[in-house]
Amino acid sequence: MDERWKWFKNCLGALDGTHIKVNVLEANKPRYRNRKSDITTNVLGVVAPDMQFIYVLAGWEGSAANSRVFRDALFYNGFSVPQSHYYLCDAGYMNCEGFLAPYRGQKYHLSEFNPHNQPSTAQEFFNMKHSQARNVIERAFGVLKARWEILRGRSFYPIKTQGRIITACCLLHNHIRRVMVVDPIDEIEDQNILGVDGKTIHYIETNDAWGRWRINLHKKCGTNGGEDITLDNCNHFSMCEAVCCNIDFILLMYLCSYIRVVHVCLLVQVIFYF
Repeated sequence: MDERWKWFKNCLGALDGTHIKVNVLEANKPRYRNRKSDITTNVLGVVAPDMQFIYVLAGWEGSAANSRVFRDALFYNGFSVPQSHYYLCDAGYMNCEGFLAPYRGQKYHLSEFNPHNQPSTAQEFFNMKHSQARNVIERAFGVLKARWEILRGRSFYPIKTQGRIITACCLLHNHIRRVMVVDPIDEIEDQNILGVDGKTIHYIETNDAWGRWRINLHKKCGTNGGEDITLDNCNHFSMCEAVCCNIDFILLMYLCSYIRVVHVCLLVQVIFYF
């Protein structure tokens, strides 16, 4: 088991949003202009611990907040979480049942921790472990954009087609993750160390029970006073696997037709794989 995930029992992966440059009509540019003044679409991505995408929602305007895109996915676009399971998310999302966020007001980013600046409280230790595991979504986005040049520059396809291109790139990314033992692009990006029966979560709201659950989890990861915070203080957790579904060959080829495929050998592999 990956050391980064053993702390989080029943965690299915991590989610976050990313901005990808797009081309839209002049009248629509204000809606697609993000905080950096770039014309983008805000894409919600959800990945499993093995860095394969299990849900993608592309097409939202760049001006939309991550939380708004997230609510749209949960309420109207088929994203759900099996009961008693959850995803890791950053502090920009609500800490509620099904979605585990870090503690606000505490150190969180991996760059804030180093051999000379170790966590001093149980909450900081929890945040560090949370960040190490949630980093999988950052790496997935990084590898995705590094591999597909069409995602790094502005495309001149219609916005609906651009959304399909993003989806196709994610599907090909998953295929590469399954068939390549070592992904050289992943090696560059990695700078830092579902088939479940039952009810699913289709709503988001804070509650005391979930807050207490997070407190109990961080207590298992270290003492409240910050003393003797070591690996031995943490329980070893198991991970619930996400189910990978086969993609219809014709659909995949249709989506791939929109992409400037750099790796010709990959396309051959896709053909023979299906």
